[in-house]
Parts: sequence; C-alpha cells; structure tokens
Amino acid sequence: MYQHLLVPIDGTDLSTEVIGHAVDLARRLGARITFFHAVADHSASLRGDVDVVRLTAGADYAYAFQGRARELLAKAEAAARAFAVPCDTLHEVNDKPAAAIIGAARRSGCDLIFMASHGSRTKLGMALASETLQVLMTAGLPVLVSATGDPKPPAHAIGVIRDEHRSLAAVLHAWMHLLAGARHRGQPADPKLVRAIVHYLKAFPLALHHPKEDEYLFKRLRERTTSVHADLDELERQHQRDHQLLDELAQLVEAWATASDPAAAQRCLASLDEAVQRYASFLWDHMGREEGVILPAAQRHLTAEDWQQIDAAFSVNRDPQFGASTETDKEYKQLFSRIVNLVEA
Repeated sequence: MYQHLLVPIDGTDLSTEVIGHAVDLARRLGARITFFHAVADHSASLRGDVDVVRLTAGADYAYAFQGRARELLAKAEAAARAFAVPCDTLHEVNDKPAAAIIGAARRSGCDLIFMASHGSRTKLGMALASETLQVLMTAGLPVLVSATGDPKPPAHAIGVIRDEHRSLAAVLHAWMHLLAGARHRGQPADPKLVRAIVHYLKAFPLALHHPKEDEYLFKRLRERTTSVHADLDELERQHQRDHQLLDELAQLVEAWATASDPAAAQRCLASLDEAVQRYASFLWDHMGREEGVILPAAQRHLTAEDWQQIDAAFSVNRDPQFGASTETDKEYKQLFSRIVNLVEA
C-alpha cells in the first residue's frame, strides 16, 4: 500500500478541501505526506529580470517567491499535524507546474501523487485541469485525482472555518518554534515580533473568527437541535477564556521584553514558553471539538438557508492574510507572512 504521498497545493479554495482529503487518506494508510507548491516565476511580468525585482522591490520579491509559499505550506503542515500525520514541505519556482510536480515526487521518493481535478469550468479551472491531465499522462507513477469543483455553501463555509483554524495553528507553531529556539538553543527572539504575534491573535481569532462562530454557526445550530448545547456552552466559555489567556500572555511578553537583566529575562522567557505551550494545547482542543463535534452536527441539522448565511458571513472578513483591499488588510497579510516564515522550511 502507498506510504508516501506527494500533495500539490495552490492558493485556491480547492486546496483546503484536497489537503483535508489527503490528510485523511494518509492517516488511514499510515503514510506520510510531502506537500508541494510550484511558485510561478512572475519576475518577467512584474519588473523584468528577477535580480532587478530582488534589488528594487525586496518585499515584493520575498513575498512572491518565498513568503506566499510558506504561508500555504505552513497551513498544510498544520492540517497534517492536527492528525499526527508526518509531513514535509517543498516549493520551487517553476512556470511548468506539471513537470515540477512530477520532479518533486520522484526526488522525494513518493509512491503516489494525490491532487485535485480542478473541475471548474472557468478559464482558470480548465487550465489547472490541463495540468492535472499532464501529470496523469506523464508521471510514471500512480496518481489519485480528488474530484473537486466549485464548493456549495456548506462545503465552502466549512472550508473557510477549517482554513482559518489552520492559519491559527500555523501561527501558534511558529510562536512555539521561536520561543523554543530562544530558550534552548540560545537563538535571539525579537520582542517586536513576539508582540506582533499577540497582536495577530487578538485581531484575528478574538475580533473576527470567534464572534462569527458565536453569531452565525453556534446560534443557528442552537435553533435547530439541542443535542450539542453542552458542547456549544463550553465552546462559548472557551471563547471568553481566550480573551483572558491572551491578556495574560501579553503581560508575560512585556515582562520578558522589559526584564532588567539577562537572568530575569531568562526566567520570564521560561514562563512565557510554558504559557504559550499551554495556550496552544487549549486552542488545539478547542478547534478539535469544533471540527469533531460541531461541524458534523451542523452538517446534519442546518438548512440550506442557514448555510447560505453562514457562508456569506465567513466569506467576508476572512483571515486577514487573504485580502489586500485596504491598508489594514495589507498589514495583516504581511504580518501573517512574517510570522509563519519563522518556521524552518
């Protein structure tokens, strides 16, 4: 049976669905995953030679060729980690996705390529479907195509919720990685960056994600069934507890950042590291209950009209990394990229 899956991902909604299917398959098979992203070489269309882009627009270069790939791959890693599925990640700059996918599979020793059909009838969907066909025709190893298409409101809304959970998990992992490096390996940790992580967590899950769950998903589910009232009560309490925990973490961050001497800073860092690990466990348990209990119950009990309203709510003000329509959106996009790129590729 297959032991090593190569899973190509891109920035579309379909990738969220494919990642979930791939993780489920790997878990059932006892297999590992290598997630792969082919970064299109935009240098010619942006500003000419890639070296010119690097020199004259360093932020654009770093994001287009490195940051965005790490964002996508970090969320895929978070999805695998949630189910204890071992995984690696790869990305490369290549304008020929099919060839890049096949090459990555062979170099990594994968015995199965698991990818989306990209069955949309749009021009983009047709182009991506042609890449899938090329992989099928020329891979020289088994290819399993996950049938996907434009998701309906229930699947789309659930995909957004899971995607936001993966973003949050990726940030938490990056924070733990940073603090572990500072505490155990003597690597420097930038207080400004640690403060930025706290800012992200307060501005995204606390201000956007949790309120949408309370107002739309939880409220609608309470109206349709009493079977999960106890779980909803606990999750709403945890939403409130989240505010308290983040305030406490912010205080620990300030105590560490303003410590009067190295010994005091090390003690504060140890307390902060332990608190972040507890906080991560708290949130992973919270998200696990939502995905394992609440979302299945919602699929059973909510109506088509319910899902349309939930989908509309979650599709507006998504995870801040996805939009760039305002300066605030751009700020969060850059912040998320900066945070997750702390994780070593």
